[in-house]
Amino acid sequence: MDFDVIYKIYSHKIFRICLGYFNDYDLAKDITQETFISVWENLKKFEKRSSIGTWIYRIATNKCLRQIQKEKSNPTSELPSTLKYIEPNFEKEEKLSRLHKYISELPELEKIIITLSLEDIPQEKIAEIVGISHSNIRVKVHRIKAKLTDKFKENG
Repeated sequence: MDFDVIYKIYSHKIFRICLGYFNDYDLAKDITQETFISVWENLKKFEKRSSIGTWIYRIATNKCLRQIQKEKSNPTSELPSTLKYIEPNFEKEEKLSRLHKYISELPELEKIIITLSLEDIPQEKIAEIVGISHSNIRVKVHRIKAKLTDKFKENG
């Protein structure tokens, strides 16, 4: 598959996944760019043991996890309360911003699972990406959704 086609298909999805991790527009853009640099550099080495999408999601989640490790060793300031591209005046966008914030506060594995789930990645593929069973993914998605729902209830 041609890199330009791959980029057009997956760049927005990868960006949203990164945004779900960090709730930081610029950092999500940077991690997305790093992901596609890796895709570009390794495309000829892709062994097709999984779909190209699964491979790209795995690269992106690994990059996000590495960034989280860096941030843990160098704590930064509090996450922004709203996203740069969202108008805070609208209730729907405000809820979306809060959702991204709550997702960014989840443990790493839960972030991976829920962000992939929100991108409509089938649970079987998510299981393949994160390396756990499909039945375990189903349970985790249910628990993560309940946890996020509780966060919304707690914070009005």
